[in-house]
Amino acid sequence: MTTATAYPDRPSKQRKTHSNIFTVAFSSLAGTAVEWYDFFLYGTAAALVFSKLYFPTGDPIVSTMLALGTFAAGFVARPLGAIVLGHIGDRVGRRATLIASLLLMGIATTLIAVIPPFETQGGWVGIGLWAPILLLLMRLIQGFALGGEWGGAVLLVSEHANESSRRAFWTSFPNVGPPLGNLMAAGVLALLSAVMTEESFLSWGWRIAFGLSAVLVLIGLVLRLYVEETPLFKASQAAKQHEAAPKRRLPLGELLRDHWRPTLIAIGSRMGENAGFYIYSLFIITYVTEILGEARGEALAGVMIGQGVAVLTIPIMAIWADKIGRRPMLIGASIATMIWAFGFFYFLNQAELWGFIVAAVGGLLIFAAYSSVIGAFFSELFPTSVRYSGTSVAYNIASMIAGALSPIVALALYNAFGSGYAIGIYLAVMGAISLISVLISKETRNVDLSK
Repeated sequence: MTTATAYPDRPSKQRKTHSNIFTVAFSSLAGTAVEWYDFFLYGTAAALVFSKLYFPTGDPIVSTMLALGTFAAGFVARPLGAIVLGHIGDRVGRRATLIASLLLMGIATTLIAVIPPFETQGGWVGIGLWAPILLLLMRLIQGFALGGEWGGAVLLVSEHANESSRRAFWTSFPNVGPPLGNLMAAGVLALLSAVMTEESFLSWGWRIAFGLSAVLVLIGLVLRLYVEETPLFKASQAAKQHEAAPKRRLPLGELLRDHWRPTLIAIGSRMGENAGFYIYSLFIITYVTEILGEARGEALAGVMIGQGVAVLTIPIMAIWADKIGRRPMLIGASIATMIWAFGFFYFLNQAELWGFIVAAVGGLLIFAAYSSVIGAFFSELFPTSVRYSGTSVAYNIASMIAGALSPIVALALYNAFGSGYAIGIYLAVMGAISLISVLISKETRNVDLSK
């Protein structure tokens, strides 16, 4: 379609928007990758840098827990972002909300690059308690922005691919964003730490990775500006305009009143996936460096290889999910989580690079199985009128419960029991919650999203 000019009597250039499913899917992937790069960059930096620069307690474990606490704060803000941006997405549109989300994330991440440390170091003048406070504020903005990202990106694709028999495949593209963003974040930090001295990296090198966000956001914005609003949302808005007495619906109220059961199913189905993802890709760095005392580069190498495998396998598994259905894939992933919870720490405890790689690849393959189908599954659980709110709220509440707490719970369990297998029990319980949630749900593969 073409966008009409404000002056119809004057010849002017018209900006073309696109509804081609590949263009829409690629745009959603690019946007989610940028936002997750920003979000995960903070998590990786929290384990490697922030504990030293912003929380210098003298005890490495305590400093790391404080840094991970601000990482968790981003998850606390995500449900609020999901409510606000989900409401806007259901009332104003998917596309405009995604653009706003991307801008917020980029601004917050870029500002983190210039926050001075707690104490004077490497040419930066320390600002004391203002340093962790400003860091926390930017993290909260990151979390708020991400709260509206995933749901909107998935809906932008699923509502363009409603009649496609490959809905899981196309909606898997935004789900490639988290591992791709994490891979980018870990890769940039690994490259910087490899070519710089420890002193230079801690002083200013890590800031380059955060400043890079501004460039990535511009690329993501260009791609999103040239994607058309979803046909299902436009049809829904047109239907409301033709109502004799249009109702002023509050999407969140309608969601909690009429769709609480699918919301709880969606939240529960993510427990194993989300807790696992942050243990496989974030806590692994803390475990390898702080507990096993091995090199930072080896931990990052394992994570990057695992994320690379996930990026490649998510769309492949999604093709299978379109054939066998959503429930079989989610059930299999949940059972695998319960088993690998212990295999993961067995391989980590070998304290060898090959063990780190096997642990990360195994865990992130399970994550890929979840991610191949969860976008389609969530979209199919809710009607158009509350779909943005439903997917975003469920996704981010699960992230707050499982994702935010898993690194902290894992570290606390290790301190209490001195064994990674205690963390394995926790992860197995999360997998069991996902399994039960999926077992009580219905197969949604043939759901018509226009209903």
